[in-house]
Amino acid sequence: MANKRNIISLTGDLAAGKGTVSDILIKDLNYGIYRNGEYARKLAKEMGLNITSFNEYLSNHPEIDLQIEKSASEYAKEHENFIIDARLGWYAVPESFKVYLKVDINVAAERAYNDMKRKNTESFTTVEEQKADMQKRYQLENERYWKLYGVHKEDMANYDLVIDTTYLTPEEVAKQIKDAYYKWLDMEN
Repeated sequence: MANKRNIISLTGDLAAGKGTVSDILIKDLNYGIYRNGEYARKLAKEMGLNITSFNEYLSNHPEIDLQIEKSASEYAKEHENFIIDARLGWYAVPESFKVYLKVDINVAAERAYNDMKRKNTESFTTVEEQKADMQKRYQLENERYWKLYGVHKEDMANYDLVIDTTYLTPEEVAKQIKDAYYKWLDMEN
């Protein structure tokens, strides 16, 4: 096992609460944050694409995908005490505490549909449209990650902690992560 670092990599299902939970963790732990999803959304917006179309674009432009994912490992080379909010953060920084957040797809679609921050790159008229788009994105990401990196992000064996956020508050999730993280740090390498 790689040496442990004071880094938490947070990934999971779409709309599982990664952004909200990471905001709580950075405040509670006094940690920094690295979000490569913001970088991807910025690129999508600059290209005039919604996030799902951008995912389709990435399938044919692996060099951009590699650049996005590599950015987390590059950041980790020079930083400590931070949260990585990234789909493949666990893969990019294997010495991090690796957390996966799961959520029921119906709850996720409702959350995403009502999230005003997503409206720049996701605009749907119904929750069902949002759900169908999320399922498509999930499939596109999984295919791309397997093709480019040979990994399955949904393989729970990749993670130190898996939490189903469907019926938990973000504060409850953050507490579970902190408790498990402190135990992980105290364990021998």
